[in-house]
Amino acid sequence: MQHVTAMAQVSDVAAIQQGIDGTVLGIYATRVEGAEVMDHPADVGVVIEGVVVLEDLASVSLAIALLFGLIYAFNLSYPPKFRYTFEVIQKLFLELDANKLSHKVQALKTKLFSELE
Repeated sequence: MQHVTAMAQVSDVAAIQQGIDGTVLGIYATRVEGAEVMDHPADVGVVIEGVVVLEDLASVSLAIALLFGLIYAFNLSYPPKFRYTFEVIQKLFLELDANKLSHKVQALKTKLFSELE
């Protein structure tokens, strides 16, 4: 089962819908055919349990912030396969509950900040 949906071309609607249907918790971003990598997505949204709950968002960063808001509001658990990914975003980037880190995330934080010195 797929947990996070990647970029797809708008012309491949069936592939997009299949990716959304298989997504437990994630965001999606679609681009128009022929768009450059740095062009803004045609659509950005949030998916929970295969259902698009938010769409036509302004940016991927807004979608990530709203996804975390929905996770908190609905008291959802992170997908086990992406537990550490979500923990890094929550605790290192958003600085929410940053004083309680798992050992893996603490090791990453130490490594990241030691590189800055």
